[in-house]
Amino acid sequence: MDTPSSARPWAGLFRLCAAAFTLLALSGCASVFLVDNQVQSYARWADQPTASGASSPVAIPQAPQVFRFDRLPSQQDQRSGVGQSELEKLAILSLSKVGWTPAAAGVTPAWTVQVNGSTLRLPRAPWESPYDGYWGGGFGPGFGFPGRDYVVTGTGQIIYAPLFLRMDTPYYKRDISLVIRHAASGRVVYETRATHDGRWNSSNPLWTAMLDAALRDFPTPPPGLRQVNIEVPR
Repeated sequence: MDTPSSARPWAGLFRLCAAAFTLLALSGCASVFLVDNQVQSYARWADQPTASGASSPVAIPQAPQVFRFDRLPSQQDQRSGVGQSELEKLAILSLSKVGWTPAAAGVTPAWTVQVNGSTLRLPRAPWESPYDGYWGGGFGPGFGFPGRDYVVTGTGQIIYAPLFLRMDTPYYKRDISLVIRHAASGRVVYETRATHDGRWNSSNPLWTAMLDAALRDFPTPPPGLRQVNIEVPR
């Protein structure tokens, strides 16, 4: 027996919902969270000055190396000191993976490292509309489609219904950078930056993943913008 034509829209909707629930269940079983980063790095080791002050090519420093942190005036402010100190602790862990460690007391290091992190909180993702994803409108039970300004009513009729604002889920844009300088001259010899955006709240594992991404291929990074994915255990 043929299925009534009025029931066919519901069959398609039920299949769509079933597929969505399956994907959600599978994603919940994942043991890692993928932090996708856009990374760009600049190496200028050859610009390191000699004792006479002239620039000449030098060997790329091989691990192990020691360094000290250098802060901007704004990073030394007491209101931001706690956050900066925590960020530098995480940077130590990431730098140690490439053989760079803080200099011991009384040791004059050849390098200084400046680390900076920032977060921009948006009310919603850039591609989302404040009218997306609401349920309701029309007559009878309604089924909303996230990302659309319409609903399917109980009669199968599609209507435009931008009547209510959605409940926004914050979206974050994050940036982290490291700048390495030749301590004696203050000349920048390495700069790297990683950016990541998503809905994950701020956490040490997230910042560590971004730092690890920024230091990928250190000290001889490839030219240009590249994507570096880091897996973080849930």
